[in-house]
Amino acid sequence: MKCMRPPLAAGVLSLWCVLSSLPSPTARAEDVRTAPLKDLNGYFPFSPPQSLSEWDVRREEVRRRILVAEGLWPMPTKTPLNAVIHGRVDCGDYVVEKAYFESAPGFFVTGNLYRPKNPKGKVPGVLFAHGHWKDARLSDNTPEKVRQEIAGGQERFEKGGRSRFQSLCVQLARMGCVVWQWDMLSDSDATQFSSAVIHSFAKQRPEMNTAQNWGLYSPQAEAHAQSVMGLQTWNAVRSLDFLLSLPEVDPERTAITGASGGGTQTMLLAAIDDRIKLSFPVVMVSTAMQGGCTCENASLLRIDTGNVEFAALFAPKPQGMNTANDWTKELATKGFPELQSLYSLFGKKEAAVLHRGEHFPHNYNAVTRSAFFTFLNKEFKLGLPAPVVEQDFEPLSREQLSVWDSAHPAPKAADPEFERSLLRWFHQDSQQQLLKAAASPAGRRDQLQPALEVLIGRTLATAGKVDWTSGAKHDRGSHIEMDGVLQNLSHKESLPVKWLYPKQWNGQAVVWLGDAGTRSPLSSDGSPLPAVQELLASGALVVSAGLFSPASDPNAPTRSVANPREFAGYTFGYNHSLFAQRTHDVLSLLGFLKTSSMGGHPKPSAVSLIAWGSAGPIAAAARAVAGPALARSALDTGGFRFGSLLDFRHPQFLPGGAKYLDVPGLLAAGGPAALWLAGEGDAGGIVRETFESSGAAGQLHAFTGKPEEAQANAVRWLLRPL
Repeated sequence: MKCMRPPLAAGVLSLWCVLSSLPSPTARAEDVRTAPLKDLNGYFPFSPPQSLSEWDVRREEVRRRILVAEGLWPMPTKTPLNAVIHGRVDCGDYVVEKAYFESAPGFFVTGNLYRPKNPKGKVPGVLFAHGHWKDARLSDNTPEKVRQEIAGGQERFEKGGRSRFQSLCVQLARMGCVVWQWDMLSDSDATQFSSAVIHSFAKQRPEMNTAQNWGLYSPQAEAHAQSVMGLQTWNAVRSLDFLLSLPEVDPERTAITGASGGGTQTMLLAAIDDRIKLSFPVVMVSTAMQGGCTCENASLLRIDTGNVEFAALFAPKPQGMNTANDWTKELATKGFPELQSLYSLFGKKEAAVLHRGEHFPHNYNAVTRSAFFTFLNKEFKLGLPAPVVEQDFEPLSREQLSVWDSAHPAPKAADPEFERSLLRWFHQDSQQQLLKAAASPAGRRDQLQPALEVLIGRTLATAGKVDWTSGAKHDRGSHIEMDGVLQNLSHKESLPVKWLYPKQWNGQAVVWLGDAGTRSPLSSDGSPLPAVQELLASGALVVSAGLFSPASDPNAPTRSVANPREFAGYTFGYNHSLFAQRTHDVLSLLGFLKTSSMGGHPKPSAVSLIAWGSAGPIAAAARAVAGPALARSALDTGGFRFGSLLDFRHPQFLPGGAKYLDVPGLLAAGGPAALWLAGEGDAGGIVRETFESSGAAGQLHAFTGKPEEAQANAVRWLLRPL
């Protein structure tokens, strides 16, 4: 169509013609973010890649997500294990010992070592992670229960069937393997945390919900990526360190297995630690339920991913898994075929095996154990006849297995102060590492920015394809005002925007964000704010946006899933936080402005960003992951800190946000691109160091004047010549 507007500058005429020719919206476009939240009982399919190069990228993304979500990015400092091995019991062809070590100072990991009596050379090492069975390592089934399991085909022996946990370890030792079976937190000898905290947590604890010296599950713990799941994965990492410290263990033949919660631990350690050579997660790999316990969930962990993809990270190394009469029962048709497709890309389809057992309940029974023994025997070339069937044995008593005694006294049980001090140690350790990383461009690139990409869940490069629908248009004399909606077609999101076009456009675009949404650049009478009028007079286009809110009140508490337990991981382990979603909106807008192929609009020669109020930290996050897209940014953070929030339902809550040096970390990660900054005093510390170390000290302007002068000062700074 021909545009019949009055004569304007060529730039704005072209822009007006393109946008005004599009249809007007009758209502705000549908936004997928208003749909019900996803929870652990959702559907989690795995889409295999089309090529190994595609998988290399995706594998790194998911692996990094696990590490960040579990508080292991950067990896905590590995302090001395101070391992103690004692209480040797000679069982004829194998021996059993008690052992404990410190995965972090004062944090004890307890368990039993099973070893062949006379190992020949280097032998395989196996980690056995148990799941949610009370006192699993020390458990002893009743004779009645054992007979029922024998009758149902789950067990074979009246003696050996009393403990499936000892059964697996004994057979592996008889096969020539060294086995380390350790306790989950709160189980058996691992009593520094209570079961009520680790597995049954239900309500926030006011005494642990403090800005300093916080405890698990608090908003502060979540903001620092600290969780029960992270602690257990760290214990698994250190368990592998311990196993490999034994001189007879072959580092090229290391395996991990476990059932239920132990299957979750198996998948995760195998996914993040390349030292594991064989993995066999039991009754846990599924496209359905992902793990119901608080110890199997962490904020950020399963956003746009799930357990099948976690298992896929181990490809192409040998990996077995099974089905049972539980949430894994459909794995043969949902999940495993896709997993085999990935293995096929490596030419290793046979390295992924599935043992079918839908007629068995949720456990690690003798039939499944035999499948594991046979798989291990084949892959580690142990030379035993296949299939491998375990032999009976005499189970050891609780006293023979329990680690603590008069000569080796147990630490204080379920001590709240220990909980606080342990989280404090991990916090201080990570801060030392991250401050060092933030001081150099390489550290920011390799440590800080990749973590923030996980927290936000999107970058400018992955912002998606964005289209535009125009709305009401008004000629305001000196400028044209137009409303409309940006539609992110890739992510199915919508964003209301308001454009203020000067009639002499100079090609510059300024994104103006504030708490009033699309009306943020306007006074109460609808006219542009004085600072905005100055931008328009200079020839800059000004665009504002109404950042996403699922409620009519943008300051209302954020939504949480229906799970009655007050644990952030049940919500934010599967869904982006509102803070992240609003950052996505900013990236959508920036992507639209910076990509000439989107919507056919003219591409601005430069895009700058100004943000006030609650939008200040959001804009800082967008700047941190936007790369070189922004010419200049003027941000007022208001001194906000993620670590100060006392409710994980706060609209500004961001899992992990405080860990990565909080808001100053966001500002540092954005690099030395020109920045006007208010709300941060003189912008000392890592923010100023970022600019000075890059030789760009003049690119940082810290505003410390009167609040009422801030907007005018920011605009004058923005308009000064580069």
